[in-house]
Amino acid sequence: MQKMTSRKSARALAAVTLTGLALLVSACIFTPGRFSSQLEVNADRTFTFHYLGEIVLVPMMEAAKKADQAFEAEPCLEADGISERACSEAELATQRATWERAQARDNREAAQAAQVMLGGIDPSDPASGSALAEKLSRQAGWKRAEYKGNGTFDVEFAVTSRLDRDFTFPTLEGFPLANAFVQVTVRDDGTVRINAPGFGPEDSSASMAGMMAGMAKSGSDGGNSATAQGTFRVITDGTILANNTDEGARRVTVEGSERSVLAWPVNPRSPAAPTALIRLAD
Repeated sequence: MQKMTSRKSARALAAVTLTGLALLVSACIFTPGRFSSQLEVNADRTFTFHYLGEIVLVPMMEAAKKADQAFEAEPCLEADGISERACSEAELATQRATWERAQARDNREAAQAAQVMLGGIDPSDPASGSALAEKLSRQAGWKRAEYKGNGTFDVEFAVTSRLDRDFTFPTLEGFPLANAFVQVTVRDDGTVRINAPGFGPEDSSASMAGMMAGMAKSGSDGGNSATAQGTFRVITDGTILANNTDEGARRVTVEGSERSVLAWPVNPRSPAAPTALIRLAD
């Protein structure tokens, strides 16, 4: 009997995990807040990426909203099932008990999902924000990471390196499947594809935040939410083969060198995620 119970528990946990992973494919764990970001891509394959501003951990933001929610009684009805009447003390107590059980269930599900997908971070625990900020501060590239509350982090990230491999931002220890704000894909033909799904529009898919704590739906598919407000720029001395900016590239002189600048405003009205294809030197 004990072995059977253990197998059932394992299957139940596996079901939660698989459900979470399936939703995570289209999930928005992180979203930008107020920010500015710039990617400089050079023809010699060196690059510099900078992100300054806010990053929002969506499950933690939604958990903070939920923690502020108070019990609200449902209307009680007369025998005709239409007319409303004042609820009795016993009816109110039953409603409250049902609401509290639902809250506790949601918190348990959030904790289970967090162990798998948030590196053990419990989005309902207010102390988790500071712990995550400290964790970020230990990673290379994160110049600043401070927790401001309600799932919002004030950060600065900067890195200079070579495009001898793909680049993705953000990458966080313990978050192997976190959604990307910016992706740079290196191709064999001397070109690089720049995609910024985290700076694109949200859609109607269910986000992981809703699965994790039984919360309301929020931004998904890696797109930004209503919190996003900023600008993403790409500066290059390579050849721009394609891009989806409204105005195209403008030419500037940087330290005596002619360069092209692409700029995308990022906000809840952004029509599409920024993308560009650039040819570098062979």
